[in-house]
Amino acid sequence: MKDTLQAGLEQTLKYRVPRERTVPFLYPESDHFRIMPEVFATGYLVGFIEWACMEALAPHLEEGERTVGTMINVTHEAATPVGMEVTATVRCVEVDGKRTVWAVEARDEVDVIGRGTHERFVINYDKFTQRVATKGKK
Repeated sequence: MKDTLQAGLEQTLKYRVPRERTVPFLYPESDHFRIMPEVFATGYLVGFIEWACMEALAPHLEEGERTVGTMINVTHEAATPVGMEVTATVRCVEVDGKRTVWAVEARDEVDVIGRGTHERFVINYDKFTQRVATKGKK
C-alpha cells in the first residue's frame, strides 16, 4: 500500500437500484426471500458500501494488491424502491498497517438508509488466491 493513504480520505458512489438488486433476488432459491417486497436488499447495500471503499482505496494500492472486507457493522434503516438512486459516502477514519477502518453512510433520494463502520485489509492477490485454491483442494 502506498503511503498516500491517510485518514480523512472520502469517497462518494452513486447507484440506481435495479429490480435485480432487491430482496427477492438475493437468494432466489429461498422461499423466504422470494416472497419479500422488491426493495434494495441489505446484502446488496453491504456490497455497495464495500464497492465505495474499494473505489476510495484503489489509487493507493501497489501493483498486485487488492482489499478484502473483514468486518461490517451497518444498520439498514429505510427501504429503497426500484429505480431510486442511492449514494454511499465513506470516510477513512483509521489506517493501521494493512488495515483500514471506514465510517460509512448510505442514503436514497429521501432517507438515510444505512450507516456504520467497515474494516478492510490490503492483501497480495496472488498469495491470497493461492491460499484459497489450496483450501479448496482439502
